[in-house]
Amino acid sequence: MTFDQARWTADEERYEPLLSEKHTREVEVESSLPDGLTRDTLELPDLSEPELARHYTRLSEMNYGVENGPFPLGSCTMKYNPKFTEDVAANPHAAVHPDRSPESVQGTLELLYRLQDYLGRIGGMDAVTLQPPAGAAGEFAGILVAKAYHEANGEERSEVIVPDSAHGTNFASAALAGYDVVELPGADDGRVDLEALEAAVGDDTAALMLTNPNTLGLFERDIERIADVVHEAGGLLYYDGANLNALLGRVRPGDMGFDVMHYNVHKTFATPHGGGGPGAGPVGVREDLAEFLPDPRVRRTDGGYELFTPERSIGKVHGEQGNWLVLVKAYAYIARLGDEGLSDASAKAVLNANYLASQVDYDVPFEPFHHEFVASADTDAADVAKRMLDYGVHPPTTKWPEAVPEALMTEPTEVENRASLDQLAAAFDAVAEEDEAAIESAPQRTAARRIDQAGAARNPRLSWQALDEQE
Repeated sequence: MTFDQARWTADEERYEPLLSEKHTREVEVESSLPDGLTRDTLELPDLSEPELARHYTRLSEMNYGVENGPFPLGSCTMKYNPKFTEDVAANPHAAVHPDRSPESVQGTLELLYRLQDYLGRIGGMDAVTLQPPAGAAGEFAGILVAKAYHEANGEERSEVIVPDSAHGTNFASAALAGYDVVELPGADDGRVDLEALEAAVGDDTAALMLTNPNTLGLFERDIERIADVVHEAGGLLYYDGANLNALLGRVRPGDMGFDVMHYNVHKTFATPHGGGGPGAGPVGVREDLAEFLPDPRVRRTDGGYELFTPERSIGKVHGEQGNWLVLVKAYAYIARLGDEGLSDASAKAVLNANYLASQVDYDVPFEPFHHEFVASADTDAADVAKRMLDYGVHPPTTKWPEAVPEALMTEPTEVENRASLDQLAAAFDAVAEEDEAAIESAPQRTAARRIDQAGAARNPRLSWQALDEQE
């Protein structure tokens, strides 16, 4: 297996010159402003259009994304973003100003209403808000809804229980909402420890935040008992929708006993991740929590559709009606796949994870799993990940969950075929057979070699600037 990523080889220290280094002419500035308010030259590259186009094309060849090959980042659901959703979002009719009157954007409101309905049916929830602008923001909004519910009932509950294997945003959302976080240790089989949960709940328990399947890919078999324990204590059961892709069309969080949930549309419904565009994190709730949802929501009337504010709403968590165009993409994806297609997507995601796990040499200590598995490397997991880059695949998430030593958290998603899964397995196995020297010096074939991660984290450069000569 050979792989070489595009790189600029004239200078081993820098593969592609910065724009400031490519130009050879200074830009002269003419102005009628006083000399004290102007500069003689600007640090702007004076380049022709072909030079500029070639520069950015070259940089694009140094990137790696889901359109280059497998991207099995565990707990990230890096599925391919189908282009038809971009076409739908680019439709001129989608370019509507958020301040237009409801009467003039009835089609827009109908789409939002239908998406609320789709998500409610998928999650088994009675009401949905589309306003939160990301998964983590939706999670925080969901906890604020739970808090408002308890306060409306005259209860000043102070604690949120979070499993030790939960996503970091669970801890952050609960703390940001003003709760004390109670960390719940897992059982030996990687699932919720029922005895520990029964000991942790009490009159101060506002909610238990849970991902199902959890971050080890394990389904919580005792979920109905877990729900009973939390509800008997007067708390709410919160569903972190990060792993919903494993359950579509199979089981709904609401049917399992969850009261509040958020949806990660960038994971489950194939909208772009991170820098690919703005996000959305809709929140669904059971009927008696609907009056606390953020405003506005959309409802159907005799004459069409309108925006309204729930009676005891927690208020806005984002401007206008949320990130409209990413919601359009999520709607298009759900409408195109339909019930059967969504169910098939989950089935294939689970099948792909299990097939890939059966082909790799690393130990997978927790089984049976669903959409993802966590293997244990026999050396530093970060080194293994860097070496996998040399084989032309993106590595899995590393060193988490902590229940697995040197964890390699792997989620291939449903979009990969058997050939790409075999490519991934071959990369895993090739690294497993190599000596530590080869692994510790990796990557060797990528545009950027081994970088100073600690230095980059401590001294980030988040905007363009010309480098000093000594740099």
